[in-house]
Amino acid sequence: MIVLAKTEAEIIEHIKNYIDQNGADYHSWYVGIAKNPKDRLIKNHNVDMDNDNWIFSTAESAEAARSIEQYFVEILKTDGGPGGGDENTRSVYAYKKSSHTEP
Repeated sequence: MIVLAKTEAEIIEHIKNYIDQNGADYHSWYVGIAKNPKDRLIKNHNVDMDNDNWIFSTAESAEAARSIEQYFVEILKTDGGPGGGDENTRSVYAYKKSSHTEP
């Protein structure tokens, strides 16, 4: 699911609502940032775009994307970690982990 939200608060709300509607155990979700989230989901995390639960949105800046990622990883305790991407990385993605995804 692609979300067209703009602000940090809107993106957090949309991703959080999606997780809540699709299995709210935050530990079973991975949240990260990427320049190309579809590519990252498919190639790096082995997400099945047709059958798995996933979502992403593009933030206004790399700093906003990192802030959103930090909220999910540090506050809600999803899987994921800081430090990825660069100053052009603005997309935030999340997917529900399964036996075929990495991690």
